[in-house]
Amino acid sequence: MLWIALHLPWLSLEAFVATLDAARSAEPIALIDAHQLSAANAAARALGVASGQKRATALALAPRLLLGQADAARDALALQAVAHAALAFTPMVCLEPAARRGEAPHTVLLEVRSTLRYFGGLARLLKRLREVLAPLGHRLRVASAPTPLGAALLARGAPQHCADRTALQCALDALPVQLLTPDPAHHDAFQAMGLATLAELRRQPRAGLARRFGQPLLEALDRACGARPDPRVPITLPPGFESRLELFTRADNAEQLLHAAALLLARLAAWLAAQHAFVRGFTLVMQHEPRWRRERAIPQQTLLEIALAEPSRDPAHLQALLRERLGRLQLAAPTLELGLVAGELVPQAPPNGELFPSAASEREGLLRLIERLQARLGVEQVQQLQAVHDPRPEKASLVRPADPARLGSRRHAPELPAGWPLRPVWLLAPPEPLPERGLLPLLDGRALQLLSGPERVEAGWWDHDLAERDYFIAQDGEGALLWLYRARRPTAEGSGWYLQGRFA
Repeated sequence: MLWIALHLPWLSLEAFVATLDAARSAEPIALIDAHQLSAANAAARALGVASGQKRATALALAPRLLLGQADAARDALALQAVAHAALAFTPMVCLEPAARRGEAPHTVLLEVRSTLRYFGGLARLLKRLREVLAPLGHRLRVASAPTPLGAALLARGAPQHCADRTALQCALDALPVQLLTPDPAHHDAFQAMGLATLAELRRQPRAGLARRFGQPLLEALDRACGARPDPRVPITLPPGFESRLELFTRADNAEQLLHAAALLLARLAAWLAAQHAFVRGFTLVMQHEPRWRRERAIPQQTLLEIALAEPSRDPAHLQALLRERLGRLQLAAPTLELGLVAGELVPQAPPNGELFPSAASEREGLLRLIERLQARLGVEQVQQLQAVHDPRPEKASLVRPADPARLGSRRHAPELPAGWPLRPVWLLAPPEPLPERGLLPLLDGRALQLLSGPERVEAGWWDHDLAERDYFIAQDGEGALLWLYRARRPTAEGSGWYLQGRFA
């Protein structure tokens, strides 16, 4: 077996910073738990702020210090996204229990022996794993070992990669003994006995260690080095995706919401990768500030539904669509919490990289463009032409809202009869009357050369808009091709020649 441990020592701080905008993220920040600091970022540490200090001490050192409350539930949601991303590499993913009671776990374990060949070896798997986890915004300490507890201890103490139990034992022996147990009483006892490393602990009589520290300590030592079995239960994916993020300050505009929504979309992408599936759409849930709901008739939450023309799990594409929709949204009230919900999955293989663009890849690019235009301008404002079986050119097509799901599909494309005559795309509305000389039409005072025709059109009796025309393709003096007709009899449109279209 080969276990990879992903340890996130700054998980709590990173999960809190994710709720802030870019400007505030650079300020001195610390988390407080039980009236003392539990974590501080680099800007705060540079001012002397450190974990374990009292609130008053920290504020005296850094008056502009931004304090946040530690939240185990927030940390658990952040770590869950990391575990979901890891499931794309192996089905055997589990969480290492927290070091202290009441804390959220900070370590994800993956058993990857069976998938190493697929990813091209450990180095390539780790490189790919880091790339997938990068959008979640966490710093990692990565180690690998033949045992899950051994990998977890190495990731927490001295990250390295051990291929066999011999190398693992040597690496474990150099670790501080405090890593094996979170009990502060044990740490004091280790110090009183002069035990600094696991190697020194391992050399002590086991019977004496069991009497003083209990059998669980020896069992943990045996599980770490592989002398005792260490079975683990893998996590299971929920059938639907739902994640939330409580904002540190209320969001009054779409730009503030987008910063937090980007993290939720990254979590969604990780969950979809674990499911090996794509999503047809998602819903952004914006919880409004209670004070505004009391003062006005404002709903408790606003739902923004994003529907996709084709299933996707590309976070950049999903974020682009969300940006366009949020740009058109008028917030009913300030937002304090964001949620993201998705449930309709489509099992689908990921797209293959192509050296040369194919028809399918070009169509995908067009679909994404239409989706973004519809998100920015509205569905009704993005239109497309649809062919209609009508011989009259001005009625041979109609304009309707673009449907990306049907665009480019042969099954829904209009089938024109075989031998359908050549038509220009550019039609004049209304047709331009042309003078004539010697029965030939004139344009800008010069006679046009008739190249083909006539093509007779007699249609429109069914809707009382009769058209009786003879169509010709003509050429002007500069070689441009024109489409014109001559009315066969005097009608409401008059008689003579008319220019109705130009060929590109």
